[in-house]
Amino acid sequence: MDQPVDGIDPALMVNAAPHLLTAFATFGKSGDDPYAVARIIAQEAKVSGFAEAGSHRLLEYAYAFVDELLRIRINPLAQGKYTENPPRHFGPGGLGGLFDGRPVAPAAEPNGEVPPDSESEARDRALIEQLIAATRLYETSDAVTELLAFTVRLREFAPFNAMLLHIQKPGLTHAATAADWHQRFGRVPKTGARPLLVLRTMGPVDFAFDILDTEGQAVPEHAFAFPTLGNLSAARFAEISTCVGKGGIDLIELDAGDGKAGWIRRLGAPLTPKDKQRYQLAFNRNHSPATRLVTIAHELAHLYLGHLGPDKARDIRDRRDRTAAQREVEAEMAAWLVAKRNGLTPRSESYLSSYSGAMSNIDLYVVMRVTNAVETAMGISSHQLKANGSMGQST
Repeated sequence: MDQPVDGIDPALMVNAAPHLLTAFATFGKSGDDPYAVARIIAQEAKVSGFAEAGSHRLLEYAYAFVDELLRIRINPLAQGKYTENPPRHFGPGGLGGLFDGRPVAPAAEPNGEVPPDSESEARDRALIEQLIAATRLYETSDAVTELLAFTVRLREFAPFNAMLLHIQKPGLTHAATAADWHQRFGRVPKTGARPLLVLRTMGPVDFAFDILDTEGQAVPEHAFAFPTLGNLSAARFAEISTCVGKGGIDLIELDAGDGKAGWIRRLGAPLTPKDKQRYQLAFNRNHSPATRLVTIAHELAHLYLGHLGPDKARDIRDRRDRTAAQREVEAEMAAWLVAKRNGLTPRSESYLSSYSGAMSNIDLYVVMRVTNAVETAMGISSHQLKANGSMGQST
């Protein structure tokens, strides 16, 4: 490494480099997101017996290793040699001897860099990637299209949880936790019903049940109705704009023709590393409120997808290594989900068709997470609507 990185011992990195190259070649393949592979390596280390501190430190070094190789335009997934015995990487003669059991380096002063994913985030990604690999559900464009449609239908759940439910039980129409079934609908899970795993907002996991696996009172036809933004009014758009602005995003109006939608950019640098980075987001004021909302969702998605670089205060990692086509597809998929989950009809299909070549390398985990981040920034996430008592009310 040319320059020392806070918390990273250059000598230890030199010793770890050949082991990391082999691990990247074993747990990933060319074309994968190297940061995702780094998280898989850390997760496999824990499975192999690493202590929490050792696994976390290994992840820190793996991220720094990827950062450095990408900086000098070397693919970390194409340099090592695949091995048939993955656990051997984590023994005392390999990464285990370098990282496991050693004290974690003292926390560095904030320097604007984004820290590794939290334990819960690493767990979430490992879970979704393992489920996708095991089920082989999303290997065709039709399968991905069905997932997106399913995520739109299950508006009551955050996009990531909707994806988890779809993986576990394709064809599901309605689901809720046992507590919700009982309190809101007067129903209980049938004896022996198989629960479905979802992730809790402020905790590890929760369980949901398919409506077909419950019994009790009849469910009204409108029971799962959720407020949507269909035929979005100017007043409702103003409310959402205000919510976005409170998050450090300065909205400005463009007086432009129909072919110009909007853009987003950084505004200077935070006063201190702990402060939020501010951004400027422009939208075409001559478009309808619904189209303006989709534009804002698309530009916010670029931000939360890391296409503008890292943002420590928002826990956004740097993903500027994505190609221009991949960036547009990821952002538009997230914007499409936000719009459709709120009763709007964006023109995304024709927009995405011009980037069809980038569709094969989409990180569904990231898209689902970012969709929820965008909905939260707008004040329309499922969690916020539930907290406000909006679920099931007419619009």
